Amino acid sequence: MASGALADVIRHKLGDLSPAERKVARVLLANYPSAGFETVAVLAERAGVSAPTVIRFVNRLGYRGFPDFQTALREELDERNASPLSLYETADRARTEAADGDVSLLGQGSRLFSSAVAQTLTELPSHDLEHAVSLLADGKRRITLAGGRFTHLLAQYLGLHLMQLRGDIRLLPAGDVERTAVLGALTRRDVLIVFDYRRYEQDKVTMAQLALEQGAKVILFTDRWLSPVSTHAEVVLSSLVTTPSPYDSFVPTLAVVETVVAGVVAALGDDAPARLRHTEEIARRMGLQ
Repeated sequence: MASGALADVIRHKLGDLSPAERKVARVLLANYPSAGFETVAVLAERAGVSAPTVIRFVNRLGYRGFPDFQTALREELDERNASPLSLYETADRARTEAADGDVSLLGQGSRLFSSAVAQTLTELPSHDLEHAVSLLADGKRRITLAGGRFTHLLAQYLGLHLMQLRGDIRLLPAGDVERTAVLGALTRRDVLIVFDYRRYEQDKVTMAQLALEQGAKVILFTDRWLSPVSTHAEVVLSSLVTTPSPYDSFVPTLAVVETVVAGVVAALGDDAPARLRHTEEIARRMGLQ
């Protein structure tokens, strides 16, 4: 099995599946992960295929049978719902088991972060990255960014870079009235960027649903287990969150964000430095630099 969430693996396998198997995949992706815990018969009925087709589908994913598939899904859910406390216990066990190796803080950090960034960028689908860049470089589109408890920092980071490169960029306001007004005004010309990582936040799903209903596009930054927002997203950019601490790391995500920014700069061409010169001149006149 490839690393990452089953939903991500299924997405990557779609082109290799038979038409009947693809129907099973779409039912699973549209109702992920709950559909994976249905019986074979129920899943087959919902997809409009035979029970043997469902079995062939999970075999194609690398599982010996449907029970194996469901076991893997349960394990994934345990990882998705991991709290800092449970991650602390896991990290503590890992440090004990690695006693014969380099357990220095710098050694651990160098090994884990380097590997996580490299694997994240290697496994990132190029078509998703290119589509994200295309949407963000389109000057006719208005961009709104939303993050969570910690990931609002990532939304701000990406937003501040985009603001220097093009117009119509805004962060989703924190106030209830302002937030409602912004979400209610989304249209077909809008792109909503959502950052959502495990211990996912339900309001992000609602935001994505509202955006989709109003014709907007959704770009999701998430972890390898995939936020439920992925069901509504036009583009999904996932990252590993491996870290030597009990908290998920956003180092690989930051690498993805900066790769996206580099892509937008390239796509904008001469417009990017012209915009930068303009904003720097305004900052100079305001005494901000």
